[in-house]
Amino acid sequence: MTGSEDERLRRWRLVLGGEGDGTGHALSGEDQGVDAALSALYSGKPEEGTGRRRSSGLGASAPRVARWLGDIRQYFPSSVVQVMQRDAVDRLGLTRMLLEPELLAAVEPDVHLVGTLLALNGVMPEKTRQTAREVVRRVVDELERRLADKTRAAVKGALDRAARTQRPRHADIDWPRTIHANLKNYSPELGTIIPDRLVGYGRKQHSVQRDVILAIDQSGSMAESVVYSSIFGAVLASMRALRTRLVAFDTAVVDLTDQLDDPVDVLFGTQLGGGTDINRAIAYCQGLITRPTDTLLILISDLYEGGVRDELLHRARTLVGAGVQVVALLALSDSGTPAYDHENAAALVELGVPAFACTPDLFPELMAAAIRRDDLSRWAETTLGGGS
Repeated sequence: MTGSEDERLRRWRLVLGGEGDGTGHALSGEDQGVDAALSALYSGKPEEGTGRRRSSGLGASAPRVARWLGDIRQYFPSSVVQVMQRDAVDRLGLTRMLLEPELLAAVEPDVHLVGTLLALNGVMPEKTRQTAREVVRRVVDELERRLADKTRAAVKGALDRAARTQRPRHADIDWPRTIHANLKNYSPELGTIIPDRLVGYGRKQHSVQRDVILAIDQSGSMAESVVYSSIFGAVLASMRALRTRLVAFDTAVVDLTDQLDDPVDVLFGTQLGGGTDINRAIAYCQGLITRPTDTLLILISDLYEGGVRDELLHRARTLVGAGVQVVALLALSDSGTPAYDHENAAALVELGVPAFACTPDLFPELMAAAIRRDDLSRWAETTLGGGS
């Protein structure tokens, strides 16, 4: 048997599992540990004397679960570990794995795990709560490192551009941009450019230039969006040129603005699950608006409305008519195309509220486009590959 054929049989043996898999390949060394870790989660052997197929080799033993968590971290890369952990929770119901500090400390953290912990927040034992916060902190810190600088740079650039004026005083003229804008007006006879348009910077502004309101649907299906929204809310709140408010809602509304200095506090202030009353949330946000034309309201929701739909649409029409820039994000996540209420999304688009999903990496560009008052529907179509 050639080496490549032997390797092929080895891989099939690990994929299929079990001695009677038909490959005739015996495992040895580390492969036995890999096979045992996979079998503990994905085994389908009949339980002795019952005829039923068991779904787990982990049993009810906490030490066995802890050992399994350590094994999969040894044998697989972190991306695979995260998938196997999620499967353990979903397939085996091992939510207790996340309710015991010793086991939770051994888990590979990711955004999905944070969402699960937030969903369990109400039933989490006090002894686990601190460990859960530490796990969430690790994920939040990593995401902030990835996203914060890009967001601040994009927003600052958009604010600077929005502040430029076409009638600047001499000290405020942006000469490179003015020359570029007037190249067509070059006079060969005079050997110079005769500008018909001056491009300048606005006066240095120390006051708040935009009000931003993030309204976050905290129904269970929006867990990943809640995590990212909380992080972006904290980043935006750190910018003095913005006045940022963060509102979470289900059938009730909670204003978490006073916790925006720490996104972990924001996350543990949410309560995933329950119904959805978007109309009630938008009504609350309306009461926060004092400068409509300088306000950006981002509704992050799958738009499955449990409140009064006609009132919701009326409020959206009123906000747009007053000059508020309203955007509906169907998801703020890495998870791909979300499930959402197509009828409500289409109705909002008709009212001038663009509705589309956005990945976290593109959210800074979205913020910049919204501040510049770009056509966001067109931006979504060209940048994201489509909208609602």
